[in-house]
Amino acid sequence: MIINFSVQNFGSIKDKQTLSFEADKSTHLEDIYVIKTETGHRLLKLGLIYGANASGKTTVLHVLHFLITIVLFPKEKKTDELDFNPFLFDENTPNSNSYISIEFIQNGIRYYYEIVFFKKAIVNESLIKYDPKKTIIFNRKSDIKNQFTEIKFGDKLKIDKTFKKTLESNTLWNNTVFGGFLKTNIDLGELKEVIDWFANLPYSIEHQLLFNNQDYFQYLKDAVEDKDSKNFMLSILQKADFNISNLYNVPLEKNLQLINHTKKIDKKILEEHYHIEFEHKVGNKKFTLPSELQSNGTLRVLDLSFYLWLLVSTPQYSLLLIDELELALHPDLYLHILTTFLMNSNNSQILATTHNREILNNKDIFRDDAIWITDKNNPDCATELYSLADFDSSVIRDTTNRLNAYKSGKLGGVPNLGDYYIDL
Repeated sequence: MIINFSVQNFGSIKDKQTLSFEADKSTHLEDIYVIKTETGHRLLKLGLIYGANASGKTTVLHVLHFLITIVLFPKEKKTDELDFNPFLFDENTPNSNSYISIEFIQNGIRYYYEIVFFKKAIVNESLIKYDPKKTIIFNRKSDIKNQFTEIKFGDKLKIDKTFKKTLESNTLWNNTVFGGFLKTNIDLGELKEVIDWFANLPYSIEHQLLFNNQDYFQYLKDAVEDKDSKNFMLSILQKADFNISNLYNVPLEKNLQLINHTKKIDKKILEEHYHIEFEHKVGNKKFTLPSELQSNGTLRVLDLSFYLWLLVSTPQYSLLLIDELELALHPDLYLHILTTFLMNSNNSQILATTHNREILNNKDIFRDDAIWITDKNNPDCATELYSLADFDSSVIRDTTNRLNAYKSGKLGGVPNLGDYYIDL
């Protein structure tokens, strides 16, 4: 599970910002929110990021996606650039290094990983584990002039020269050490543990953040064919009051309406691809409609129910990144989805952006330390990130109406819209 992560000079973020899943001392909703780990940490299952448009909410999600990508999918050529932009509203930051660190738990052991980089290369990188004492796994630095990687392992690790040389030669200056490790046949338990942790992380409701479309639909097809996952998804759809009684995988070639619009597609491709049909029970009759005739809200709930199944059922730890969680959802359904996750998950976390203001004043479902605000009301228009739990009692007390405090500007994150008049 993620304990916390920090980022600097990345997208709309200029100065170092940290998002933590560590629960504060409050016991409010402890039973459904807090996971007590083997390392003694109390970690939250949920983090919601709220703020004005263009305040940096999605950027926070992209930090984790970027980190996952450079660990698991190393660049093949030294000339390939890393897929990010530094903070651009400043004269110095475009030419300065960027930074990400993450602290997490894998198989009962706490790890700390940090990386310094710019568009063309990774400058420094280090991994530490606490088992329970601090052990340095490696420190890496790049010779920027010669585009060469140097790796130094901790004194407690017995690494022979051939292993070290092989790893260095496979770790391009724009690859992480983990990326270099994935290109070799050598073995080191600590590196494999971290790679396994990253590999079990990413599920995302925004498909482009994790799956290409083909992978996503294959996963969804398998879920509809599996009895347990299908029943779970149906239960969510039925509770949403969509009158849906069943789901079917149907070969794309059998849908004549679709074939009429895809005449140029090879028949073999049509035979290999499926789409989902929904059975609706209306009164005593049943009607089957393709996904193309379903509402955006129905398809959104189908996606969410699929990811919820993965989070609730898989024994491995998982993280769900959701951009604009409330998209196409009624507020009651929004709350139902989150409550279902909180009540049924055991070792998973959700990090989502939202514009739903109801979360600010619904203490029956939300904790202060689970709600984060992005604000850009500073001279640089840079993202600042903080939680409701960061405010002292002079701003927020137990009796404070948080929504009113937000509307009045006490919590930040309010868009400055100006007046309503337009000079024509």
